[in-house]
Order: sequence, then structure tokens, then C-alpha cells
Amino acid sequence: MSEAYFETNGLTVGYGGRPLIRDISLSLKRGGIMTLIGPNGAGKSTILKTVTRRIPAISGDVLLGGQSLLRMRGRDLARKMAVVLTDRLRPELMTCFDVAAAGRYPYTGSFGLLSARDKSIVLDSLAQVNASNLAGADFNSVSDGERQLVLLARAIAQEPEIIVLDEPTSYLDIRHKIELLEVLRGMAKARGVTVLMSLHELDMASKVSDVMVCVGDGAVAASGPPEDVFSDELVRRLYHLERGSYSVALGSAELPRPEGQPRVFVLGGGGRGIPLYRGLQRAGVPFSAGILPENDLDLAVAGPLAAEVVTSPPFAPAGPREMEAARALISSSKAVIDAGAPAEHYPARDELLKYARTLGIPIIESLEHITEVLR
Repeated sequence: MSEAYFETNGLTVGYGGRPLIRDISLSLKRGGIMTLIGPNGAGKSTILKTVTRRIPAISGDVLLGGQSLLRMRGRDLARKMAVVLTDRLRPELMTCFDVAAAGRYPYTGSFGLLSARDKSIVLDSLAQVNASNLAGADFNSVSDGERQLVLLARAIAQEPEIIVLDEPTSYLDIRHKIELLEVLRGMAKARGVTVLMSLHELDMASKVSDVMVCVGDGAVAASGPPEDVFSDELVRRLYHLERGSYSVALGSAELPRPEGQPRVFVLGGGGRGIPLYRGLQRAGVPFSAGILPENDLDLAVAGPLAAEVVTSPPFAPAGPREMEAARALISSSKAVIDAGAPAEHYPARDELLKYARTLGIPIIESLEHITEVLR
């Protein structure tokens, strides 16, 4: 018997009977977090709307604990699944408490009256998302980000076994993004709540997910633990990146490198060169960099932004070949920028600085006067 709580078996989704993505087969254990990533229009929301029965499946099935979700009675489903989609909710004359309290209605009687226990659960749910102060506020008067937190509180109040969220961090600042994902992670681990969601923040997705599902070009391109499927190359293919790049190691996107022959050589290392590489990119100044060990943090940014990078084997000093390549780049540069990497870890630095001085090439330590030097 499968250990999975949430499963899709041969699921095909689309609109009006026209398939968008075929044969989706995914599985997730109880208390796991599965995140869908992919470009706009790839079908992430379509998958979530099918799973939550907003639109009918074209074929296949969705199982919750071995039961077909697609054939489950509505009230039974409401006690198992909570949903937070991107649809804008604009209720009239409702406080944030009232909106969050809607999560209790699958458990109330015919008149929808809240018991003392129901009200306590709603207040606790608002507290979990740090929105207790919003309880008495008009839902339509609070910010988009605050509304998103209240909608999450509504889902938590429902006491579901699985929560489905479509881009839940879209309107949140960085503090509230972290807090929301921390709440979801805590619910998954402490209470065994299963989480299925889509995110645009790739760095966040890789940090919070047990399973990442990469959706693009009418198919599930890859799925599995982030450490197994998430890579710079996958992001490039999935999002059709032709200019610029994405670094999984740093969780950051880089703009295209400046065009032309390098005019500056950057002596970086240990992360010290990263702000300099980005500053030169912003200024449109082509540059080269080195000598960086192949496992150096700087390479995640120098690689995509520099016209040329001199590298050396990890945990080993630069050899004659690397020194010769670096000297050649320095001799053809208008300036050398010293990022201040510690000499004990980058022993070639002092020798290369000395070489630049013998050629009369200016050595600077910041970008403040770079345009004057390059005139």
C-alpha cells in the first residue's frame, strides 16, 4: 500500500476538454510540503484548481488518504481540505475575524452559529499568522498582504488535513513571506498537515519544500526533493532564460553580462567580489575576474557576469597556468579592483597586485571612481 497521503494518478488538466498538461502522477506523504514552480501560464494554477475541484479533471484521479477526492461529498471534502487561491475576495461589511471564521462553517450547524470553541479556534488561527490585531478591522480596509494572512488564518481555522495555496506570498513583504512559510512548515511538521502550493519565489520554494514540481511546456519537467531536481540548468530550461541567469546556490537572478572586451580585472574571492561584479554590471563595464577556486562563492556571480574568469582547483594554490592567464587579463585592463580577499586564503592576490603596479595599472578598492579611471 502507498505511504502517500496526497496522490494524482494519470491526471490530465485543461479547460473545455482541451488538455493543457497530461498524465500528472505525483505523491506526497502526510505532513509534507509540495511546491509547484514554473513560468506564468505553465499550468500551475490549473493543476491546483483541478485538485480543489474548481474545474473538472479531463481524466485521471486525485486521492486523499486513498479516497478519490474528485468523487468526495462537498462537506466531507471541506473538512479535509482548505483552499487559499489568488481570487480577490471582497466581502461586504465583514471584519477580518468574520472572514477567518468562515473556516469553521464545515463544522457548524444549519444556522452557521459559532460556538465558544469555534471562536477560540478562529482567534488562535489569527494569532498563528500574527494577525490578531486585525480581528476587528474591516476586511476591505486592510492591505493586500494583510488580507492574505487573514485568508491563511481562515484555512487554518478549518483544521484541514491538507491546505492548497496558489501563490500565497504574492502580496507579502519579506518579513511576512518568511512568517507565512514558517507557519506552513510548523503546521506540516507539528500537526501533520499536508501542504500543496505554487510559488514564484524559487529561493523560498527550495528552502520550504519536501517536493518541488517543475511545470513547463505542457508537462511536469521534473519532480522530487529540491536537492535532487533543482539546478541552475533546470531553471534556465524551465523559464527559457536566454539572457541573464539564476543561481540556485545564492537564490538570486543576475542580469545579462556587459558586452565588449573586459576593461577591468577584479581580484575577488570569498564573496568579497560579488557587490563589485554587480556594480560593474550596473555601470555597463565589461570585466574579467580571478583567480577564483572552483568552489568559491564568488563564482556564482562572476561566472554569469564576467567576460572571463580565471579559476583554480579547489583547496589548492593557483599554478603557473592560472597565474599566466591572470597576468594576461591584467595587462590588457585599464584598472584592477582589489576586493580585499584575505591573502592567507588567496595567496596569488599580492603577487598579481605587484604585477599590476609594475605595469603602471591603477589599483582601486571601490567603484566610486571607476568612471574617472576608465576615461
